[in-house]
Amino acid sequence: MRFLKTLFVWMLMLAFLAAAGAGAGWVWYNNELTAPGPLTEETVIEVAPGESLASVAARLEADGVIKDARLMRLKSRIDGTELDIKTGEYIIDKGASVNQVLSILIEGRSLLHKITLPEGRTTAQLLRIIEKDKLLEGDMPEVLPEEGTLLPDTYMFHRGMTRIQLIEKMEKAQADLLAELWPTRQEGLPIETPYEAVILASVVEKETGRADERPEIAALFTTRLKRGMRLQSDPTIIYGISKGEPLYNKAGQRRTLYRSEIDRHTEWNTYQVDGLPKTPICNPGADAIRAVLDPPETEYVFFVADGKGGHLFAKTNAEHERNVAAYRAYERQEIARERAN
Repeated sequence: MRFLKTLFVWMLMLAFLAAAGAGAGWVWYNNELTAPGPLTEETVIEVAPGESLASVAARLEADGVIKDARLMRLKSRIDGTELDIKTGEYIIDKGASVNQVLSILIEGRSLLHKITLPEGRTTAQLLRIIEKDKLLEGDMPEVLPEEGTLLPDTYMFHRGMTRIQLIEKMEKAQADLLAELWPTRQEGLPIETPYEAVILASVVEKETGRADERPEIAALFTTRLKRGMRLQSDPTIIYGISKGEPLYNKAGQRRTLYRSEIDRHTEWNTYQVDGLPKTPICNPGADAIRAVLDPPETEYVFFVADGKGGHLFAKTNAEHERNVAAYRAYERQEIARERAN
């Protein structure tokens, strides 16, 4: 009987020690998971498509991001998150713990890059920007988007996005914007389809780089169309000649239009054709599209550059001729000032 009592006491002591050891091990485990990591400064890591957590953990240990890859693997096994890490590029803060690093990889809080695709560029020009971006992946599409079907903007993207995916994103953004704005357009506009709205917006976009002038120029062109007047927009002539690429003289300098080019008939030259040009002449931004779908009222039907980045507007031809004379006088002054310097 005494033997059995002694055995029972020893069993209780062993159970107690095992429980104490397990408790201590659990405390150690949690402390290690939340302890500051070895990183001495913020860094960027990348998880490649198809890369396993074991592979990522080993690389993070080798690179000094975490102290022990085995701890990260154990944590993911216990939580059942081994297969939940996401492809991407991630910023890891200085001293990030194993818990924090694993949470970033699982939640997919990856680093975003941006690409700016300016308003008023032709599709060919926008595609050149996309093709040159070194962070985008993949080839360009075999079938190129049509003029005016891409919405210019600054787009955010994760590493791994392909060029085709970005182009599709721009096309969808354009389609979504038109679907939103077209039903709420102003009544009585001289345009009948969303496509015609894009055509007119593209002309507005090419005529001014100033946001505050877009509504005024949209209104002016709307008034001209309603009165049966030709748009007479210089950028439409250029598009008919070079598809929107700058014009140069023989010396390689940017030049203005020749009289023969103004008189040349193309399907885009709005000095020679009534109404809108055949297609958009660039990819207009959202503000230009909004301007042509809800232009302010105006009696202006003429405008000319003021030489300072804006335009002078006129209601009559006589007033317009005075503005043209003022612009030419300004040009002569600027040329004289340049020569004097």
